[in-house]
Amino acid sequence: MVKQNMHQQVELEYLKTDHCPLGDKQYSFFEMVYLISGKGTVCINGNRMAYRDGNLLLITPNDRHTFEISEVTEFLLIRFSDSYIRSYPWKSIHHLECLLFYATHLSGCVMRCKDDSRLVEMIVESLLFGMKLGGVYQQDLDMNLVNALIVIAARNISKIRPENVRTNTDKRILQIINHIERHIFRPDQLTAAAISQAFGISQAYLGVYFKKACGETVQQFITSYRIRLIEWRLKYSDLRINELADEFGFADGSHLNKFFKKQKGMSLTGYRQAILANPH
Repeated sequence: MVKQNMHQQVELEYLKTDHCPLGDKQYSFFEMVYLISGKGTVCINGNRMAYRDGNLLLITPNDRHTFEISEVTEFLLIRFSDSYIRSYPWKSIHHLECLLFYATHLSGCVMRCKDDSRLVEMIVESLLFGMKLGGVYQQDLDMNLVNALIVIAARNISKIRPENVRTNTDKRILQIINHIERHIFRPDQLTAAAISQAFGISQAYLGVYFKKACGETVQQFITSYRIRLIEWRLKYSDLRINELADEFGFADGSHLNKFFKKQKGMSLTGYRQAILANPH
């Protein structure tokens, strides 16, 4: 496993290759990968998904990833540090770092809005043009374009998150949500007792405090989050049911299927078949 660091807060790189330029690596920074052209498979944290031109991937710090290229591929790589995210004066997204870290569980294209996809395409074209042209103030222009990409990515990621997380939510609530998201595959860390201990508050206060801020209990939030991630896996990966159960900490596929059916009213297989029948 190759661990890589970056030397500037924001870096851009263009690559065109017929072999994997990003094989079996782990970063200490965020990297947005825009697929300009080409086809192949990306594997992030053990989840394999096909990529194609127009995809925008977000690789978060410590994600394990590799690309398997089946057709000559052009990449635009946009790297930025978590310190840059924390220090930039974003106007309304106070929990942007937490939101971006959510992408580590998606392991695929983060774009959900077609209009935003066109915006991303135009921004990438501008960045590529600037890399060729250079000139006065180009670095400042690049930084503003990268910021626009970060916000667009965050806006699309927010469509996958549970609905009740507002941009102005209390900082401690956001820390609790971040804890839940980071440990979503470890049920032992998601009990009320474990969360209360992690934040030094009583279980009774945690329940009242979280529900007042988010409009749902901690366990309802965790269930909603799990369901959304499982739906994502069913849509965008070919993982088998038992593999999904293992990933999400369920005893077996039957236990996971029972959990999913209770929430969605259909089995995992039925949900996946419905997606295949109506992919849009």
